[in-house]
Amino acid sequence: MSVVFVNGKEQAANGKTVEDIINEMNIDKRTIAVELNEEIVSKADYDSTTLKDGDVLEVVSFVGGG
Repeated sequence: MSVVFVNGKEQAANGKTVEDIINEMNIDKRTIAVELNEEIVSKADYDSTTLKDGDVLEVVSFVGGG
């Protein structure tokens, strides 16, 4: 079993892509930034970036305000 860390929590990855994880989190990808192993992942690459055992994924939401 492949395990990754998503926002600090352990999660099974087994061939999942960044896009799969975002969809599971039910997040609008237009309002987030994603970092994989301390490198920003382009939105265009979400569906082609496959997670590997031990990867660290951070999903950050933008918050508007004023």
